[in-house]
Amino acid sequence: MAGRDAARYLRTMFLPLADNNPYRRIAQPYVTFTLIGLNVAIFLLTTGFVPAESAQANALGLGLIPAIFTDGAMLAPNLQVVPSWATWLTYMFMHAGWMHLIGNMLFLWVFADNVEDAMGHARFLAFYLICGLFGGAVHLFVNAGSQAPLVGASGAISGVLAAYLLLFPRVRVFGLVFNIIPLSIPVWLALGTWVVLQIVHLVTSHGGATAWWAHVGGLVAGAALVGVMKQRDAQLFSHERVLAVTVPRIPLRRS
Repeated sequence: MAGRDAARYLRTMFLPLADNNPYRRIAQPYVTFTLIGLNVAIFLLTTGFVPAESAQANALGLGLIPAIFTDGAMLAPNLQVVPSWATWLTYMFMHAGWMHLIGNMLFLWVFADNVEDAMGHARFLAFYLICGLFGGAVHLFVNAGSQAPLVGASGAISGVLAAYLLLFPRVRVFGLVFNIIPLSIPVWLALGTWVVLQIVHLVTSHGGATAWWAHVGGLVAGAALVGVMKQRDAQLFSHERVLAVTVPRIPLRRS
């Protein structure tokens, strides 16, 4: 299966845990909460609590398979869960394993709420889905003929990260360096490094399970759309320097 968490390097180099970026327009990020809930529920029903054979069948039935759209391939009737066109949406809510799910949901939890605040609920939902669709389209174009199903929210989340980076570059985010050392760094450094690494992976990787082009597709869509989908009073490249939450307020993981 193609697709892994949206920022693999941050699981090993810098794991973001929280920011302290207050909402200015909404009371609660209901869309973000709903997306997280849907991703978790669908994972549990299709992958987390089912036999491996069933999980594989669900990935084939609900993942985005390029060969179906580029080569006219067809799934066996017993594997087809939804119409082929619907997999453009369902693939975003499928995940390959627990770490894939947890990594992506952590990024939604930390970064998506403020993007939702900057756009409003309806616009953010549309933005999220469009980024996921564009990420899937780029992956399909580059991997025409592939029979490996694309699964995961990484394309959509890459768009969210691009929007957050352009909206709040100076906000500081708290996390763990190498999963051990607590540190607060500016978003432009954390997410800017991620952007650079996506490009490096595209140049240096040859195959593998991670759908780098889906990440880049979502990233480009997010950067292109944030300016037109944000609320009029939300500024790009905000100069506000909101500090990360203090270390004592964050429960650290035990080894």
